[in-house]
Amino acid sequence: MIGISKLYCGTVEPSDALRYGRDSSKLPSHLLQFSRDKKPVVVWNMGRRCNLKCVHCYAQSKDIEYKNELTTQQGKSLIDDLAQFGVPVILFSGGEPLMRPDLPELALHARSKGMRAVISTNGTLIDKKMAKVLREIGLSYVGVSLDGIRETNDRFRGFKGAFDLALQGMRNCLDEGIKVGLRFTINKKNVKDIPAIFDLLEKENIPRVCFYHLVYSGRGSKLVNEDLTHEESRNTLDLIMDRTKALHDKGFPMEVLTVDNHCDGPYVYLRMLKENPERAKDVFELLQMNQGNSSGIGIACVSWDGSVHADQFWRHYSFGNVKERKFSEIWKDLSNPIMAGLKNRKHLIKLNADRCARCKWYDICNGNFRVRAESIYGNIWADDPACYLTKEEIGYD
Repeated sequence: MIGISKLYCGTVEPSDALRYGRDSSKLPSHLLQFSRDKKPVVVWNMGRRCNLKCVHCYAQSKDIEYKNELTTQQGKSLIDDLAQFGVPVILFSGGEPLMRPDLPELALHARSKGMRAVISTNGTLIDKKMAKVLREIGLSYVGVSLDGIRETNDRFRGFKGAFDLALQGMRNCLDEGIKVGLRFTINKKNVKDIPAIFDLLEKENIPRVCFYHLVYSGRGSKLVNEDLTHEESRNTLDLIMDRTKALHDKGFPMEVLTVDNHCDGPYVYLRMLKENPERAKDVFELLQMNQGNSSGIGIACVSWDGSVHADQFWRHYSFGNVKERKFSEIWKDLSNPIMAGLKNRKHLIKLNADRCARCKWYDICNGNFRVRAESIYGNIWADDPACYLTKEEIGYD
């Protein structure tokens, strides 16, 4: 996760994180990525069912009943263990989490244990009544997925009217005083909508947006050819930076992040070196604190059936199941070679990769996304094919 507004627009300074000792239990949510201890943010895909059928869904969800999901009591036991382990945030996801009737009960339980609770939703089920429920829970954040303006989004969601329902859901949250943000997965068929997305955010006074790079997992594994070229990725990041700064200059300090491609960090830094060398020093320090890709370290996923994964895109590989063993025990067990490798991956990447092995930005990127390397090369420790930095930028020719 790369904070474009934090880095490029200077909304966060290194001293902001240092003030809290970079302790995840003390850091405000917007500074968590700079924690030193990297206690994992846990994505719990609490149910697989979804009322939409998105073409890039990593969970490959359908609007059907699924068996073997964690019960309410098993969910509370999971939350108890996460809280004791020091997990700062639990993100309720799906499928569509609002299709699970006990979401309010489970989110309240997480809040009672001192955790921050957020949800990732398609937004179509957030009517005024549900928005009031979410406000009463005390959610820290509601992330709503929109993958383009009306026709583009509805085509990706496989449901005509999904855009209007999601937008109304965000408005209902804002009316209740809930922090809400937009989640957008970038690909060839919707990248043209990004300027209109910025216009929408400004018009609707939505304070946060996350632009996700495409990950080749779940249904997304069939969209490799829909990913941006390296040149298109660079141009898109420039566009995102330009539009973010324009909004900040107008007095609308929106939080803008890019997710799932950590070469964005060096790219921002290299641009800052040209435009503002003094600020670039702070950007570099913040990127060092961020430490790059955090799969298996600062991000974790628990599936609807209790399986534990390195992140939500690693559904094909499980480290264990919370029905049999506590999450905290599974997460600390380094007898699993992939878990151990993700937590200390540099030597494995140096043995298997080419570009990553010689990249001078490795320590602020951490090898980028391993699941993309596996998807394309059949090797977890190979180069991430979505890295768009040139040989010159990486540091070798």
